Amino acid sequence: MSTGAELETAALVDRFTLKALVESCLVLEEGVASMKDIDLGMMAGAGVIPPPFARADQIGLDEVLARLERASVEWGEAFEPPAIVRRLVAQGRLGVKAGQGFFPYPRPDAGWAGRPVKLESRGPVAIAWLDRPPANSISPEVVGALRELWDTINGTVRSLVITSANPMLFCAGADIKAFTTMDATSGGKLLDAMHGLLRDMETSPIVTIAAVNGIALGGGCELAMACDIRIASESAMFGQPEINLGIIPGFGGTQRLPRLVGEGRARELNLTGDPIPAEDAYAIGLANRVVADEALFDTALAWARKLSEQAPRAVEQIKRVSAAGDIDEGIEREKKAFLDVFASEDAREGISAFVQKRKPRFSGK
Repeated sequence: MSTGAELETAALVDRFTLKALVESCLVLEEGVASMKDIDLGMMAGAGVIPPPFARADQIGLDEVLARLERASVEWGEAFEPPAIVRRLVAQGRLGVKAGQGFFPYPRPDAGWAGRPVKLESRGPVAIAWLDRPPANSISPEVVGALRELWDTINGTVRSLVITSANPMLFCAGADIKAFTTMDATSGGKLLDAMHGLLRDMETSPIVTIAAVNGIALGGGCELAMACDIRIASESAMFGQPEINLGIIPGFGGTQRLPRLVGEGRARELNLTGDPIPAEDAYAIGLANRVVADEALFDTALAWARKLSEQAPRAVEQIKRVSAAGDIDEGIEREKKAFLDVFASEDAREGISAFVQKRKPRFSGK
């Protein structure tokens, strides 16, 4: 049986948790910060784990709404349920149990739970959830899972949304630690597998949409660029930081980026390695749309449903003609250049420095 002190402590924790959520919603509704930044700030700055929005999703927003309504009666109008909570509950976005609340959550098909990429089917639309904590880094295992998912849906769906099961990021790039175990042969196999997948995506009747919910760096940016449409959340970031490791983009970054944003901006991004925010990505043509964090998944699904109704043969031919030209030749040149640089002393130094968390000392060898 709980003691009076334990009940009092539980009530205090509940009161604090509810108040933190109310204040977080107010900050969000006033446009002071994004949903993601609020949760990150509460974790990093206040040590609140799980943070308000993620915690509410775990509890269930219908239950949270009921608690807030009781709290507003008992503790006053400061606990009045925020409009966004009422709206999400009315929409059936109840949190983890519903597959979507403040953040979206995967509900994988049978046999796809526990995989680094999860498949979720929704009629003519499929969702590929990147789910390899902590950063969704692209490894041979991830490339294999993406290929298996693609082969599974090919011919059965009309559109595919690629997004992340981690509400804080899309994909931080290739698995740099895996690079330390690769030689030119194994590196070449990884390049061939990833490029083969991305080219199949570009010439298929399946419309692909990248829902970029956070950082998309290196291979993550290249995966998004191979999609037909890129929809970014307001807190998304895009970049090709390979130059900082003494290597070059290896999954199409030297080929697709200039086709999307022009040679000048592409060289700037590839040579500096500096990431750019979603609004800048939209301004230069790297992102098709930028939406509020909480609207990203719904927007991507709406696009996927709309585009799934287009004539498949027309879709395929538009994509094939658009992807024609010298891109295959360019990709072959990129692969050879990547392997040449990958075998250099600078690449070994850059990768070692990244793993050891120090500044690299490049020699030009």
